[in-house]
Amino acid sequence: MMAPEMIGLIGIIVLLVLIALKMWVGAAMAIVSIVGIIILKNTGVAWMAAGTSAFKNLNSYAFTVIPMFTLMGMVISESTMGKDLYDAAYAWVGRFRGGLASATVVACGILGAISGSSNVGVLIMSRVALPEMKKNNYDETFACGSVVAGAPLSILIPPSMAFITYGIITETSIGQLFMSGIGVGVVQMLLYIVLIVVMCIIKPELGPRGPKVPLKQKMKVLLKILPIMLLVILVMGGVYAGFFTTTEAGAVGAFGSILIAFIFRQITVKKFTRALKETATLCGMIFFLIASTYIFVTFMSLSRLPMLLANIIVSLEVPKWVIAVALIVLYFILGMFLPETPMVLLTIPVLYSALMRVGFDPIWLGAFVVKMMAVGSISPPVGMTCYTMTAITGIPVDKIFKGVIPYLAIDVVILVLMIVFPGIATFIPNLMAA
Repeated sequence: MMAPEMIGLIGIIVLLVLIALKMWVGAAMAIVSIVGIIILKNTGVAWMAAGTSAFKNLNSYAFTVIPMFTLMGMVISESTMGKDLYDAAYAWVGRFRGGLASATVVACGILGAISGSSNVGVLIMSRVALPEMKKNNYDETFACGSVVAGAPLSILIPPSMAFITYGIITETSIGQLFMSGIGVGVVQMLLYIVLIVVMCIIKPELGPRGPKVPLKQKMKVLLKILPIMLLVILVMGGVYAGFFTTTEAGAVGAFGSILIAFIFRQITVKKFTRALKETATLCGMIFFLIASTYIFVTFMSLSRLPMLLANIIVSLEVPKWVIAVALIVLYFILGMFLPETPMVLLTIPVLYSALMRVGFDPIWLGAFVVKMMAVGSISPPVGMTCYTMTAITGIPVDKIFKGVIPYLAIDVVILVLMIVFPGIATFIPNLMAA
């Protein structure tokens, strides 16, 4: 009989082939895992894993955090809050060279703190920021790059569905993972702005100066976003201080965003109903994907492939930074063929135990993996955020990929900084633990 480890490896290869053939990731993971368990054990064990394993893990209070933050993000996307955030950033930094591009990055970062979805960022900024940059004679490729590169900040800056998924699968504190994303997200935002400024100094035609905005108008737009900013501070501050669990914070955020949207007439009943439907649809997809992941974890455990990899990695006796660099290379290669979420769901069940055995910090690893997800979402040829923007604007995807290349170079710098200075990700979570 074939070795269990070989069956596990063949299962991963078949899974990659099915995903490449455009089968939905959740269905592909479930099918491969069930067939693999049947080969390793028997049909009874396979059906038990498909039912019991998925139900036992999903039947948990911790998972209620997903619909809470999802609803919060959907309400934001249907309301005018995203436009208000961009208007505020535009008023304060739009006067400088490349200021509108910098405003886009800042607005995406703040959107990340209230939506947790890169799709929300690219959807809003494609409709709000891009027309404004075109009106001010920005180079289209440069403008597209700032929108697409800024959108994945929503993956890093909490609340983030990526951190929630990683935390649930690895049983790591979601609150601490959220805080790790703040450090990485702020560093990324600052370096992106520096890049924009430098590019516009070298080639001023990329991002001309915007119109000067009077101080009175600046204060007016700032006051307009004050309620949502206070909500962000309440949600994240509550998690940091230990006043809320992440689920409670999600409930506060969802209720607060609904309250703000209706009190300030930023959303209609029709749009709110659509937000509820989209939340239900998206949560159904997420839960099915997570259930399939747990079945896949069972398959991997029975195949003993993760243990074999752990033993191989431990026996190498190389510094952790070498393994970290190998992870960057691995995720960059996988990112050329796979969307970011499947890429992580495939690798974490296989690699997590091995990386823990060689001494990686689970919080740092979470931030590192989620950062790689952000990179994967804009990397050619599969970067889904780029294709989303193409679908919204009709701009050719090759032009969008060209615009995002300078930001990918900065992403590599950020990953290196995370390896050299792990405190970028762990400093704030360590303060929570203390």
